[in-house]
Amino acid sequence: MIILLVLFYLLFPVVLIYLVHKNPVFAKIGVVLLAYTVGLIIGNIGILPEGSEQYHSLLNGRVRLPVKEVATMVADGRLPEGDLYVNQIFSTQDVIMTIVIPLAIILLILSLNVKRWLRLAKTTFISLILALVSVLSMVILGFFLFKNDIPEIWKVGGMLIGVYSGGTPNLASIQAALEVDPSIFILTHTYDMLLCAILLLFLISFGQPVFNLVLPKFNLKAGTKTDEMALKEVKELDNFKPLIQPENFKSIGIVVGLSIIIFGIGGGMSFLVPESMAMAVVILTITTLAVIASFIPAINRIKVSYQLGMYLIIIFSLVVASMGNLTYMFNIDFIYLFLYVALTVFGSLIIHVLLSIPFRIDTDTMIISSTALIYSPPFVPVVAGALKNKEIILSGIAIGVIGYVIGNYLGIFTGYFLQSML
Repeated sequence: MIILLVLFYLLFPVVLIYLVHKNPVFAKIGVVLLAYTVGLIIGNIGILPEGSEQYHSLLNGRVRLPVKEVATMVADGRLPEGDLYVNQIFSTQDVIMTIVIPLAIILLILSLNVKRWLRLAKTTFISLILALVSVLSMVILGFFLFKNDIPEIWKVGGMLIGVYSGGTPNLASIQAALEVDPSIFILTHTYDMLLCAILLLFLISFGQPVFNLVLPKFNLKAGTKTDEMALKEVKELDNFKPLIQPENFKSIGIVVGLSIIIFGIGGGMSFLVPESMAMAVVILTITTLAVIASFIPAINRIKVSYQLGMYLIIIFSLVVASMGNLTYMFNIDFIYLFLYVALTVFGSLIIHVLLSIPFRIDTDTMIISSTALIYSPPFVPVVAGALKNKEIILSGIAIGVIGYVIGNYLGIFTGYFLQSML
């Protein structure tokens, strides 16, 4: 059963990618959301054993229990024998997540030409700062409003900062760094996807004329000329075919080997800090080393690293969703968590608009900044097309790339800052 489960997690993303590329309905849903859906089904229809109530009460937010501890309690009769098997499954899931998230973050960052995008981001840097200030203000406000109603709200706040500065990859890495309970993580991400879908519909339909009432219209002379090579790179982000092409196997070996080395260094650094901060130190160390490595042209030119990183994100999505217990998820005070996410999504946009007024940020730049940070770079061309403005694509992508890089730092530090306020 354990072997089959591991093979399912590692190989089923191939099926999901195939469905997304072949079916337009699945393409609109997206491969990450499909992975979450399948994972939730697997985890809640009885295929995987649930474990006893005593076992789950002992978890107390942890993913698993130490093997010796469970074995002792089973021998003493305090836990049924089946909990040994359940703990083994949970341990397997924990190991997979512990491995794939750091490697995914490294691979994604290695593929980014940070130097190039930083150079292109100059005209929208102010809008980027305003967007980050808006998100931070809403996360901190929500923290004080709901700190008595949401379990481990400081971790939720850290995740929200991550997802609104770098998207799902940062959300996943911060979940690992702060050791967020899988059910709380999934519920937070579910609300995030629902509310952000509503926001995206608004931005591509009524956003431009509404914001034009208070913000300047886009000035073509202030725009950056479209770089066709950059647009081609963005379109290739969802193309996973290079991963199975023999001519790319050497490149895959190189980036995987480099990622393992960086991961190993990060793991070594974790032994220098208290155990409670170990995973956070790993994530921050590998992020820093990956950014430094991305400035090396020979590494940055390897095109398969982004796709390989996203493949690992899909694996993570399957694993973490299969660990989510829907009964437990909806037994917590989920209405307050929903309100916290809603406040962050819509409140930060309103604050961003208000802050843009005195800085004379135009409507299109404000919208594309929010899009890049909340939805990640692949959504930038989609929204730019809806706004009928190709000139903002490169600046939007630049902001999204910067969000990838700073999301981990900002999310983890914000989480610990909020914890200190409890």
